[in-house]
Amino acid sequence: MAPPSLRTRQPSPGKPLAGWRLRLYTIIFEADTRAGRWFDKSLIFIILASIAVVMADSVESLHLAHGRMFQVLEWGFTFLFTVEYIARLVCVRRPLQYAGSFFGVIDLLAVLPTYLALFFPGLHALIDVRVLRLLRVFRVFKLTAYVAEYQSLGRALAASGRKILVFLTAVLMLVLVMGTVMYVVEGRENGYTSIPTSIYWAISTVTTVGFGDITPKTDLGRLISSFMMLLGWGILAVPTGIVTAEMAAHRRTEQAHSQVTTTRTCHECLTEGHTPDANYCFHCGARLPPYQQQEPAPESI
Repeated sequence: MAPPSLRTRQPSPGKPLAGWRLRLYTIIFEADTRAGRWFDKSLIFIILASIAVVMADSVESLHLAHGRMFQVLEWGFTFLFTVEYIARLVCVRRPLQYAGSFFGVIDLLAVLPTYLALFFPGLHALIDVRVLRLLRVFRVFKLTAYVAEYQSLGRALAASGRKILVFLTAVLMLVLVMGTVMYVVEGRENGYTSIPTSIYWAISTVTTVGFGDITPKTDLGRLISSFMMLLGWGILAVPTGIVTAEMAAHRRTEQAHSQVTTTRTCHECLTEGHTPDANYCFHCGARLPPYQQQEPAPESI
């Protein structure tokens, strides 16, 4: 009998994974097996190599000397990434759902710039967006700890979104008011030629950037600037405090219900991070295939 949660939310049936599709899925999407770990490590190495080629090709002297070789290497990397992307679409139940997911979009962006550069040469530099694919490194090195940590960070950022939005709104009102005040105090003759220009100065001052292209000349203006600089220190600390508080709250909750997580990925919704003894997806309720333990390393003699 299915758990109570499944009686009200059953996932729509998809084509079940079996045979070579299931084996391919386990290798590509899960890093708990030896083959999966080797696949992810190889992928990370290829990503780093492709980024290094693009960076080297941007150096004029290297481009003139080895431009042809760099072009061949780039097309080779693009071919590998294209095959990998197609393989990911083939081995999931719902290809469109994967294509629209975060990693699905990143994987697509890893191959598009090379093809688009045939028609728009200026887009070639966008190939470095592949560096975002290195987020998969969390699945490989010290797997259990990193998977849990980046999931905890993601939940903390999502929970902090509304508070940070309110805070940014307050900061926006502050720089609008202070920029207008400085426009009145300093005036056009001191470089504050308009209210938008004064707001630009207020933003650069509150964020402690201080480009120095616009500076107050009057004593009252300098007093206001000093106040805004000191206020900026406190403002920069607020978002950090909000996110830290949420992370601490999630950490206390996780410690109370601590469980070992893996890279087991749901075939239906592609949510990962299930425990080894889980039978159903904690997100959509779909039944999970049997967990394949990491093969133990041979004992040294």
